[in-house]
Amino acid sequence: MAGPEPLNRRALLGGLTMASLAGPALAAAAVAPPLGLAGRYRQGGCAIGLTSPRARIWLGEEAVGTASAAGYFFLGFDRDAGPAATVTVETELGATSRDLTIAPGDFDVQRIGGLPRDQVTPTDPALLARIRAEAALKTAGYASRIDDDAFREGFAMPLKTWRLSARFGGQRILNGVPQTPHHGSDLAAPTGAPITAPAAGLVVLANPDMHYEGGLIMIDHGQGLVTVYLHQSRLDVRAGDRVSGGQVIGAVGMKGRATGPHLCWRMRWRGRNLDPMLMVGLRPVF
Repeated sequence: MAGPEPLNRRALLGGLTMASLAGPALAAAAVAPPLGLAGRYRQGGCAIGLTSPRARIWLGEEAVGTASAAGYFFLGFDRDAGPAATVTVETELGATSRDLTIAPGDFDVQRIGGLPRDQVTPTDPALLARIRAEAALKTAGYASRIDDDAFREGFAMPLKTWRLSARFGGQRILNGVPQTPHHGSDLAAPTGAPITAPAAGLVVLANPDMHYEGGLIMIDHGQGLVTVYLHQSRLDVRAGDRVSGGQVIGAVGMKGRATGPHLCWRMRWRGRNLDPMLMVGLRPVF
């Protein structure tokens, strides 16, 4: 005899509805998982959730992994996210959903001139091949999915002293040429200033000399939440290292495409570009 078919999201939600219509006894058997959410619901923003351990998580119609062993999960809202999002958590016993309103971001236009041509419109075949190879390294880093929930305590700033020199999400015009939006927060600081990990995680890429990024580190904090640190003058960690929050990982510099010493701090979750500054201090209490 064939075994039961695997559950899917629509079947689960439909089954939960049928249970509620069939009477109190059957409805009681379908126990919807809890759903706690806290965050900054705006373009480039994020949320931390708490539900049943290992519950499946959906953002709209997209499956975005499972909750941790403790029930925590992360969600991110892209720089270009739409005005609404539905979060669903589900187990074999039921499903719970919540609709969110996503506020529009406030993005500016950033004009930067005086950059070398090969940092804006490169044409040399050897350089283009290098850029493609480095892009593959970054793609692999962003694809990391470690089973962790280090994000649950929120993030600290990676620098003790800094000045915000460019905000996340601004439309960039480099040497008069329109580029993709800036997907980082630029923190101006002196060369050599120590950079610390804002939360625990696994170093998935550490390269001291990328063409655009200079010294580059990428850290996976769990469930595909990856933070990135550009233009470093010195790297103090290697790929495969586990780091703790507050640990020094490198030093501020101006290597790569930079006009002055600063840290470009980036955050991405499952292909979505986020503002890391919105994660700072987010410590939900459920």
